[in-house]
Order: sequence, then C-alpha cells, then structure tokens
Amino acid sequence: MAISSLEVPHIEVVVKGHGTYSIPAGSTAEDVAALVQDDCPHQVVAVVIENELKDLHHSLWIPTELELVDVSSEAGMRIYRRSAAFLLIKACRDLFPERKLVIKHSLSNGLFCEFLEHPCEDKDIESLESYMREMAANDMPIKKEIVSKEQARQIFTRQGQADKVKLFEFRDKDHVHICELDGFYEYFYGYMVTRTGVIDHFKLFCYPPGMILQTPEKEDPEFIKPYIHQPKLARVFQEAKKWAEMLEIPHVAALNDMIEFGDIADMIRVNEALHEKKIASIADMICSDPRIRLVLIAGPSSSGKTTFAQRLLIQLRVNGRRPVSISLDNYFVNRDRTPRDENGEYDFEALEALRLERFNQDLLGLIRGEIVEMPVYNFKSGCCEPMGIPMKVPPGEPIIIEGIHGLNDKLTSLILPEQKFKIYISALTQLNIDYTNRIPTTDSRLIRRIVRDARTRGYSAINTLKQWPSVRRGEEKNIFPYQENADVMFNSSLVYELSVLKPVAEPLLREITADYPEHMEARRLLKFLSYFRPLSTDAVPTTSIIREFVGQGCFKV
Repeated sequence: MAISSLEVPHIEVVVKGHGTYSIPAGSTAEDVAALVQDDCPHQVVAVVIENELKDLHHSLWIPTELELVDVSSEAGMRIYRRSAAFLLIKACRDLFPERKLVIKHSLSNGLFCEFLEHPCEDKDIESLESYMREMAANDMPIKKEIVSKEQARQIFTRQGQADKVKLFEFRDKDHVHICELDGFYEYFYGYMVTRTGVIDHFKLFCYPPGMILQTPEKEDPEFIKPYIHQPKLARVFQEAKKWAEMLEIPHVAALNDMIEFGDIADMIRVNEALHEKKIASIADMICSDPRIRLVLIAGPSSSGKTTFAQRLLIQLRVNGRRPVSISLDNYFVNRDRTPRDENGEYDFEALEALRLERFNQDLLGLIRGEIVEMPVYNFKSGCCEPMGIPMKVPPGEPIIIEGIHGLNDKLTSLILPEQKFKIYISALTQLNIDYTNRIPTTDSRLIRRIVRDARTRGYSAINTLKQWPSVRRGEEKNIFPYQENADVMFNSSLVYELSVLKPVAEPLLREITADYPEHMEARRLLKFLSYFRPLSTDAVPTTSIIREFVGQGCFKV
C-alpha cells in the first residue's frame, strides 16, 4: 500500500526513538519501517506493538505506538535466519525437486541441513548458493496468506509435504498463516522478512552428509564469522539422528500419533534405555583406564547434569568402583572478593569466583589418599565456615565433579591430563516440528528451566525469562568455547519430553500478560508448545532426567 495516498483517513504512528508519523490507515509495518530505515544502523525485520512481536506484513488501522526490531536483536536475527532457510528450501525445491530437504539443527555458528537419503556434493552446494543469491538479487516478494486448515492441507498435499499435512491434524486453530515465494508455499512457526533482497548475508558449504547454512550473528549483523568446526558435537547430533530413526519419531506429528494411537509407554522405555546404555558405556570407558581419578561433568543450564552425575555414579558402582563426589559450590571466594560483570553485579559464574588454588591442592591431597578438610561455604554470610568436613577418597577411586567450568583446564590446572575424564552434557534435540521447522536446543532447555524454577524455587516464568539472557551470556563465555575439550558427550534430550513438559509449562507462560516485555517471548513459546499433544508423567521412570524438572524422581536434585 502506498502511504502517500490521500484518499483514505490518516492515523498517527509513534515510532520509538524516531518520532511520530501520519500515514494512511491500512498501511503496513513495512511502510512505516521504510520511512526510517535510512536512519537505522541495521535492517528492520519486524516491530513490537504492546509487547507483541508483529511481522512487517502487519496492517495498521488505528493510532499506534511501535518499536522497531532489527537484526541486531535475538528476535530479529531469528527472523533473518528463518528467511535465509526459506531461500534454501525454495532453491532445493527448484533445483532438486526429487529430494527432500530437512532443516536439522544449529552446529557451531551455522545451521546443519541435509537431504533425506541423498548425500550432498560440492557441485550441489555451488548450484544452490548461486540460485539463492539470484533470488536475493531479484528482490522477490515473500507473501503471507491466511488460509483455512483444510486449504493448507490441500496445498501441502499438492507439494508432497506429508509431514506438514499430518502436523495440521493436531493443530487446534481453524486458520493457518503460510508464506509464498514465487509460487511455492511453506509453513513456519515464526515470522519471515517481506522480500528476498533483505537476505544479503549468507554462506552455504558442504558438510557431509549434509550442508551448513551460515548467517551473521546478532552482535555483528553485517559479517559472517569463519566457521568453527566441532566434530565431536557433530557426531553427537548424528547419534541423535540414529536414535530418532530407531524410535521412528522424526517429527512432532509422528510423536503425536504415537501418543494418540500408539504404545507411547513402550517408546518411553526404549528411549530411557538408550540413555542408560550410553551412561553405562561412559562408566565402562572410565573404568577401563586406571589412571583416571577425576571425572568432570559440564554443560549448559537445564541439561540434566545433576541426575546424569548420580546415574553415572551408580553405573560406576556396578563396575565395582567406589566413587565420591565434590561440590564446586563450597569453593566460592568470599562475597567481597567475588568479581563483578559489566553491569556491576556479582558474577558467580566467572572462573575467578572460585578459590582455584585451594581447590587444586585439595584434589591433589585426595588423589594421594590423604584426609582433606573440605570447605563448607555459607551462602547467607557469603564466606566459608570456620570448620570444614574431613574427606578421604578410597585408593584409586574416581572423584566426580559437576560444574560449568569442568571442561576448562584452568579449573584443574595442577592435575595431570591423563588423570582427568571430561564429559559434556546438553539437551541436543533429536526431534523436528516438521522437516523444515527445527526445534532449537535452547528452547528445550528454557522450557525445562521454567518448569524446574517454578517447582523448586517458586519462581514465576517471568523471572526465569528475565534471567535467561544472562544465563545464555554465561554459557557463551564459560561453557560452549570448551565443549570440544570433552572426552565424551552425552545428549540428555528425550524425544517425548516436550509433551511431558507442556501441561506444566503452558499455565506458567500464560501468567505473563501483555503488560510485560517478556510477553513476546511467552507467546512464542506457547505457540511452540501448541504443536505437541500433552503427555502424563505417569509413564516416566523415576530415574529419568526429566524427573529433575517435573519432580517425583528418585534422586536428590
């Protein structure tokens, strides 16, 4: 709609940070963004109105206050990456119509994608990237349409996308928002840009058996960082793929089918058995090397470290070992010596927040078989108690330590490398919503944390969402850079877990009203959870990692 038209009533729109504009009623958010884009440091891709994210297709009919969302924000870069993936999907559809592309998961600073039953070759990637750049150069419109659920099913049946057709069977909405690009339709559970010309920074390269699609990071939206290879993490994702194939649940529609019509209890038992087999295998690896005295477990928030550590301890005992565990929490420096972050707040996740020299000396003493007085930290007073607790480790037995710095060698600098065994644990999602809508690992962990915080700390979902950006910054600084240092990686994700978490998480998220900025994120997560059929916890074993979050587990967490 041309906003210069004088034939329709005008409305006033207040653009935060830019001023007030008079525009014809019915103009789009894209029209408004065009008025101020030249004054913006980065590309605008959406707007926020009354704490709700709106795409640039959104029409404005009444006086409105809005805030621009550009690609330097988390929400904006999410839209940009999704739109770049749409370009890739369209290119694959036109160049290789007989193949089915799957958007899988993030890997390092890229997005791993692959063809089902067809390995990628360099020549394929060159053709795809060239075609994507041609579409971007042509600045083609990406249209948004609202159709009935039945119309959507007909469209995707014609396009041969049975996974989407099946997904709509479980949707509780009568209408569906779909995207159209040059006659090809797609469905995403998030917004897109309005034109292909916006997608001007991307890179595609072969990463057998698939490919990596790279886009910029929100910290530097105009630049694509060099790819950082993470072969160990890639192997864990391939293992997750095999598990999903074994369970015959590649996407949410298949999971919903299993819940509605299949033997979900049997599938849960198999999934849990895969976890137990992997933990037993890790215990065997530790026991096979008598030099190992220190087992270090690290991973991001809500990855299930505590339950994993206790299950590993049991498996070590099955092997005839007598392991002991140590809490890093007792090695915090006194509160007045705690380092502060860029906002002046105490940074308890900094390595310098720990008494590293005392910790290493105590470890050396325990490894030598000495009786060591272990410190006891008082979190109320912010300092250690005057008297500690004596501890002695049986000769040759492993010491288990769980903490975010476990993979950083600076934590245990005085311990010989051959005496350490490092484990990285994270919930690396093995499930897609459908073949072109992936489930970010971060979202799975966030929902886990919302449920656990409410149960164990009495936190509301809004408190958890407020803290999450800080948690993520700590992970980016203290955990992810060291994950490839691990001797082994454990994927704590369970294919059925979001169906179990859904009934608990949804009421918590609905408590966040439009009065709060976090309402935008709550709505996104609620839409995400809406794809899943709910599942009772009754069939979940008490030893399951999910019990760490929903409760009634057999371990103390």
